[in-house]
Amino acid sequence: MLGYYPVRVLPSKTAILPVNPTFLPRSEDEREMCARTIYCTNIDKKVSQVEVRMFFESLCGEVSRLRLLGDHVHSTRIAFVEFVMAESAILALNCSGAIVGSLPIRVSPSKTPVRPRIPHPTMH
Repeated sequence: MLGYYPVRVLPSKTAILPVNPTFLPRSEDEREMCARTIYCTNIDKKVSQVEVRMFFESLCGEVSRLRLLGDHVHSTRIAFVEFVMAESAILALNCSGAIVGSLPIRVSPSKTPVRPRIPHPTMH
């Protein structure tokens, strides 16, 4: 009971999964990369990688690396945006709620660095 009314607790519709430990920073350099990186969710599928980069660069500062992820299953996309300066990442946190495309984005500090992609060996 809370006050005069019984409280009903429902299971979460969005599971909160812990970050896979292999993605966490492994060195001081990677910890420093995390300080310059933001995790952005609820990105409109119609928005391109160039548009995401231009949005953050126009408001926050130079972007050094950007990874835009999404698939046909999810209705929105996510991005990891690494800035040249940590101050830019701090400014970017204030962009939560800004409309990019037709949706309000959500911005939070990244727990993981944006590692360069490892090229897969091609089969010949």
